[in-house]
Amino acid sequence: MKSTLVLSILLFVISSLCAQNGWTPDVMIKYKRVGGTAISPDGKLAAYTVSTPQMEGEKSEYLTHVWVASSDGKQNSQYTFGDKSCSNPSFSPDGKYLSFTSSRSSDEKSQIWIMRLTGGEAEQLTTTKNGVNSYRWSNDGKRIGYTMANPLTEQEEKNKKEKRDWDLVDNNYRYAHLYTMEVEGDRKTRRLTAGDFHVTSFDWSPDGKTIAFAHQINPTVDVWPTTDISAVPSDSGVVKSLVSMNGSDANPRYSPDGKWIAFSSDGGDPRWPGQNDVYVIAAAGGRPRKLGETADRRPVIIDWSADGKEIYYSEIEKTSSRVFTLPFDGGKSRVITGGSGAFSGAALSRNSATIAYIHQTTDIPPEVMVTGTRSFSSKKLSDVHSDYPKYPLGRTEIISWKSTDGREIEGILTYPVNYEKGKRYPLILNIHGGPTGVFTQSYTAASSIYPIQAFAQEGYAVLRPNPRGSGGYGKEFRFANVNDWGFGDFEDDMTGVDKVIEMGIAHRDSLVVCGWSYGGYMTSFIVTKTNRFKAASVGAGVTNLMSFVGTADIASFLPDYFGGEYWDKMETYMKHSAMFHIKNVSTPSQVIHGEKDARVPLSQGQEFYIALKRRGIPTEMIVYPRTQHGPQEPKFIADIGKRILAWFNTHLRKSSKSPMMGGE
Repeated sequence: MKSTLVLSILLFVISSLCAQNGWTPDVMIKYKRVGGTAISPDGKLAAYTVSTPQMEGEKSEYLTHVWVASSDGKQNSQYTFGDKSCSNPSFSPDGKYLSFTSSRSSDEKSQIWIMRLTGGEAEQLTTTKNGVNSYRWSNDGKRIGYTMANPLTEQEEKNKKEKRDWDLVDNNYRYAHLYTMEVEGDRKTRRLTAGDFHVTSFDWSPDGKTIAFAHQINPTVDVWPTTDISAVPSDSGVVKSLVSMNGSDANPRYSPDGKWIAFSSDGGDPRWPGQNDVYVIAAAGGRPRKLGETADRRPVIIDWSADGKEIYYSEIEKTSSRVFTLPFDGGKSRVITGGSGAFSGAALSRNSATIAYIHQTTDIPPEVMVTGTRSFSSKKLSDVHSDYPKYPLGRTEIISWKSTDGREIEGILTYPVNYEKGKRYPLILNIHGGPTGVFTQSYTAASSIYPIQAFAQEGYAVLRPNPRGSGGYGKEFRFANVNDWGFGDFEDDMTGVDKVIEMGIAHRDSLVVCGWSYGGYMTSFIVTKTNRFKAASVGAGVTNLMSFVGTADIASFLPDYFGGEYWDKMETYMKHSAMFHIKNVSTPSQVIHGEKDARVPLSQGQEFYIALKRRGIPTEMIVYPRTQHGPQEPKFIADIGKRILAWFNTHLRKSSKSPMMGGE
């Protein structure tokens, strides 16, 4: 009780003092999120979304609305309003309408709405019983295709009302299926697919006669290697199989002449670390052909070029996300968005002359940009963050070092605000999730459960390494921690810490560590291997690999990484689990978890917390209700940042050998 009171007071003091001087979690939570773009067919307009935190009274949510800007930079206006979010903007092929999805209707289901770009009220287009998942316009603009999960039957609704709605696990899936709807006239709706499969993505043929779609055997996450591609007549008819290789074949996109379909595939070798390439197949069917391999072999298809000679895709390149093109003839890729920072949410105009995207750097917040595709010349269209604080930032740079086995590792280092050369500062080692995640050059003052500039404002340096297993550095690097969780990547992280110490920035006795998901796994495992860290914060961490397999929604994840089930490889699973080395932990360790987390269930955090508590190691556990694997409520996001800061400050300042800053 006493420790809880002290921590609450410390939280209040930190919040009150720092709010007057610069970045804090409470300041940074006011940050607005910029969503993916859509571009008009002629490239003259770009639509995007802005999500604003709502935290007054009982609210703790993001309200999203659609904005439209002209590509010449002269106009930029909010298009949707109200207390219900509007998202997924798209322009009609004739450029007359802007469509979006919203639950603003009386049934509070996500429906498709359209509004004329010349002005006027938005009009509800669909009235689906179970809400729209995704949608696409036909090329002539006369119809919209969409997916919807099967609604409850009359009997299921009756059972729910009578409290007879027990769940028979792995039965009665809510499959998503394809529908089309006429935009004008009587707005006739057709259902195109039915059966025991789940539609994940789709595309219209240019003539509007056919829809190609990707589908898997059920809606659960763990069946990702079962995705195939089929086609169906858009006025209903027999479904025809097009691609059914082993593994995942997904995201079909028709070429402008309708003769080909591009799609992404693992080539029949599904692996959790991910290895996808771009393939093409004749629209009538045949043998798929793989195009040239991309640098990271995880391309995300954007669209075809207007002449059908290239395919635009996005991919991570080290600490940048970029847009590239891949030639149809099998040649090498070409980069579209050069320079520093991260480029995301790209959309291509129909003539492929213009591309809209979101750009940010570590020092500049994300805004919507456009450029020509033949000559990169970026123009800013939005001004989302004009009212966001302009406090001084801790400088951020990319650094590299050699791990113990000679492997080259990169990381992103943020200096304390008002850094003074010659002084040493406490260092936060912040580890990313995945493990195939990657830290990129995103804006460091954005709101986050790990608010980088709030840490820097408090006097910390922050190292965010991209150890082996990370994305962005090629397939071999991404697969380098297979069967090796917590060992090679541990060395990569720790040699990065040593690098920052050698640079004269970090104090060797003032180290703390944190991470979420796989980063939480690494944090829990690190404190079983070393006592160098004065405090740790384990966010949604996998702490027991065996019980994780039996409770998570991705039961095949670890058997894929470790080459077998835990009952056949008991020693391996124990070797890589923090819980089987818990007696080695002496580091004060905070545990943070979401109550409704299906990816890394709450029990993973509870096992670690209860063991530390029973061993007498300083610990605390914070559980956030309603929260799944990633916190979404802004009040929770701000609270997590404050609690991590309070935990680190408390345990660094308790040690006389761990000054918050100073000399050697």
